[in-house]
Amino acid sequence: MNPTVNQWKNSAAMLRRNEQWIPGGVVSLNRKSEPNICFQKGRGSRVWDIDNNEYIDYQAGFAAAFLGHSDPDVNEAVRESLGDESILMGAGPTDSEGQFAELFCRLVPTVEKIEITTTGSEATYHAIRIARAATGRDHVIIMQGGYNGWHNDVAANVISNLSDIGPRVSPGEYPFDSLSAGIPEVHKSLVHIVNFNDLPSVESVLKKFPVAGILLEPILQNIGVVKPRDGYLQGLRKLADENGSLLIFDEVKTGFRHALGGYQQVCGVTPDLSTFGKAIANGYPMGVIGGKAKFMDYFAHPEKAKRVLIAGTFNAHPLTTAAAIATLQKLVSPRHKVYEHVNHLGQMLEAGLTTILSRFDAPSHVARENSAFCVYFMDHAPRDFHDLALHHDFAFDKEYRLRLIEQGIFYFPLPIKQGSISFAHTARDIEETLEKTKAVLEAMMNHPDGGRKSARSSSPTPPQTDPNQLLPK
Repeated sequence: MNPTVNQWKNSAAMLRRNEQWIPGGVVSLNRKSEPNICFQKGRGSRVWDIDNNEYIDYQAGFAAAFLGHSDPDVNEAVRESLGDESILMGAGPTDSEGQFAELFCRLVPTVEKIEITTTGSEATYHAIRIARAATGRDHVIIMQGGYNGWHNDVAANVISNLSDIGPRVSPGEYPFDSLSAGIPEVHKSLVHIVNFNDLPSVESVLKKFPVAGILLEPILQNIGVVKPRDGYLQGLRKLADENGSLLIFDEVKTGFRHALGGYQQVCGVTPDLSTFGKAIANGYPMGVIGGKAKFMDYFAHPEKAKRVLIAGTFNAHPLTTAAAIATLQKLVSPRHKVYEHVNHLGQMLEAGLTTILSRFDAPSHVARENSAFCVYFMDHAPRDFHDLALHHDFAFDKEYRLRLIEQGIFYFPLPIKQGSISFAHTARDIEETLEKTKAVLEAMMNHPDGGRKSARSSSPTPPQTDPNQLLPK
């Protein structure tokens, strides 16, 4: 694909047309980027835009398309559901939701019961409600650089400007850097943001406030792949138990991508509640909240004053549930060996990127957890958001992604966003990705002009706070 000024002219025209009827031109403004590319189809590991450009896709619908785009087994299950005249009655239980719940709980043994939602944000919303109902407390702890949804209690502090949140302090907490206008101050006063991998800060907040729940992604995958340090998640479990707070894992991105039992299976820590989404239905709209029965049963508590409301006309929609059942059946199938395949490709990509980057006199680090990965332009694995903001070269990262997109390798064009390998990717996809990455880096490092002004900065560029660039999972 030869980059030209008209490479995405049809996409630009579509955005302008949509802006007449949709604020910002996109129904989820977190999809808006530069360049704004309109994709028209996806199959396997590849996607095509309306300008007929083809890409190897590592965005994967914010990591949702774990099996790949238009997986034939998932699509067939949905077609069969339509053929069976599956309908949305709005009354009574359904066989499919029961089948899915049983399969889910068998695959995630740390979860005893579940409820089904339509989105991951709804699931985290319910998790906080349960924590407050079960403890009689109102305060919650979330992580700087984590993303847990769009609702008032968590819409804060994903990619913040350091001038808005200040320097790293330990122990301590950071200001509520809102992702949205319209959040009441009372909500902000109940939310305490601390840095990931920082147990003293959590302990400090627990001593000062009556905390209902500690909510976090067990790996921060909205700022790349920031892993928990040894003992960190175990330390959170201990602090939650000692203080009577609930530990809540947001596995909307990590769940089913790293293991059938979620990342909690990998790390050996059992939270009280967990939320899931994304890979669970291979891109069909579903979220799940699950956990220990004594907490999940608050949804059906015999005392009205203690009962937590859950409702949703489209919860466990027949088509979505059919897709989710087919997805889980394929993930568990010994014939497909999904996890072996994606982990092998992840190892191949990590090794290739590390070798290529080592040839250049510039700091870099490749972070990976199974099929999720991120290239950081800094000399070590980041421990938290502040570490990234201080050391990562954001300008270079932005340019790197844009040049790869021009060459048909699609990452979301915003620095430090996670890349995702799907089951549909092949070794040839990885080889092509590495070949083009090598060429792009050679042009950027050895020939800075490369048809464009050099992006290699003398010092890292901190992220800005444009709300349209604070991206969700």
